[in-house]
Amino acid sequence: MRKYTLYIFIAILVSVVSSCDNFLDTLPDNRTELTSKEKVAQLLVSAYPTVTYVQMTELMSDNVADNGPLFNSYDKSVDEAYLWDVFSDNQQDTPQALWDGFYKAIAAANHALEYIDKHPDDKSLLPYKGEALICRAYCHFILVNVFCQHYNSIKPNTNLGIPYVTTPEKTVLVEYDRETVEKIYDKINKDIEEGLPLINDLAYKTAAIKYHFNQKAAYAFAARFNLYYESYEQAVRYATLSLGTSPSKTLRDQESYKQYASSSDCGIAYVKENLKCNLLLMPAVSMWNYNHTKAAYCRYAHNMDKLEETLWGPGPWFNSLYFIPGDKIYGKEQYAFYPKLHGFLQYNDIMAGTGYLNIVNTVFTTDETLLCRAEANVMLKNYTEATNDLSMWYRSHTTEEAPDLTESYIESYYSKADIIIKPMLNPGFLIEDGKQTNFIHCVLNFRRCETLHEGLRWFDIKRFGIEIVHNIHGQNDDILTITDLRRAVQIPADVISAGMIANPR
Repeated sequence: MRKYTLYIFIAILVSVVSSCDNFLDTLPDNRTELTSKEKVAQLLVSAYPTVTYVQMTELMSDNVADNGPLFNSYDKSVDEAYLWDVFSDNQQDTPQALWDGFYKAIAAANHALEYIDKHPDDKSLLPYKGEALICRAYCHFILVNVFCQHYNSIKPNTNLGIPYVTTPEKTVLVEYDRETVEKIYDKINKDIEEGLPLINDLAYKTAAIKYHFNQKAAYAFAARFNLYYESYEQAVRYATLSLGTSPSKTLRDQESYKQYASSSDCGIAYVKENLKCNLLLMPAVSMWNYNHTKAAYCRYAHNMDKLEETLWGPGPWFNSLYFIPGDKIYGKEQYAFYPKLHGFLQYNDIMAGTGYLNIVNTVFTTDETLLCRAEANVMLKNYTEATNDLSMWYRSHTTEEAPDLTESYIESYYSKADIIIKPMLNPGFLIEDGKQTNFIHCVLNFRRCETLHEGLRWFDIKRFGIEIVHNIHGQNDDILTITDLRRAVQIPADVISAGMIANPR
């Protein structure tokens, strides 16, 4: 495997939100010196990225449409994401920011692991070792799913991966392999399996536990990873460990948001740390709140037409009025949104009232984890268990008037559903019969509604080879086919110029 020089060295900064600078011009040894368990714990705050994929991948998905040139977009990165174009910007919400931010987080995890490995007799460090391994695995997981083609266990997987970095950098120029997607997934799995048994919730202060990979969040990540890894029995196992014995009691209380009149109040309530449904919260510098909730920036948005595919769209609830999340829609014809990603201002000058816009992303929730388990059960043809999971999610999101969701009703409804909620799936995926296909469509329908605005729909589009269409005002529609190379976001220009092979186009 050819090696490429890659600039991803950093100085470790212990802060909740960092700037989206390009590559630093100092040696990586200019960093926090670790001398105690407390400093390791402090350092691991930086192992959580302060940038996010959410805006980029949501705009690339079928949840967004072009409202035409009478409306504006905030910056060109918004246009480039919607058009599946090569990005020319390096600010927040871009591939450059994502690459830099996630590799900075990986470097923090590696720095902590280096110190821990040098103190093997200090058992008090083990929970932090577990956290660092899970953080490292999660960051690589997002990077490989954004910048690479999807994982597929059926065919020989020769698709280009991303560098899997496991050691702190000591020099300015470091050579890395761009291994295959398959090898990257294997390494993620290794980190997860080693890290999971070490996670200990007692290592975190109660107030901060939802901002760390606590046990439930770590198991939820393991469940989603194994679902993508096509290791379905493991996905079921880890989802069950995350959800516990009474999942229905931990799901989001959809009715509770009716008490809030304003979208901001609803958005603040959505990310409360004390909610059982919120397993991991991750703040990030992002303009996404502005770019999908403000009339001034609604050139590309989830509009009323798209709403008819999602929260006001068809589903086994029979009538969209029976689907509770559809009752909390704000906006106008060109931008219709559910208020889950409220923007928070992190001040850099309180007197001047200036700072960075942040969102708090519900990275892992019980509701989404339940749907992961449902999908895994479908792939295992455990239809009774899958129906139980889907019915639990369905009942928590619908009113009493909605019909019961039974195994026969799922099969009957989705066998007759139209293309809005029954898109063409990649025939090469491991789906063997009509019943399994219908159940997968149910899962995808529910997950699209559950994760609206969160960017996760894009990963389902990639995994299942769903062909989607973006309308472009004044031009022909742009179709993203199953084999379209644009499904893998191009790696940053700085990285290519440093010698790393680009994604094929």
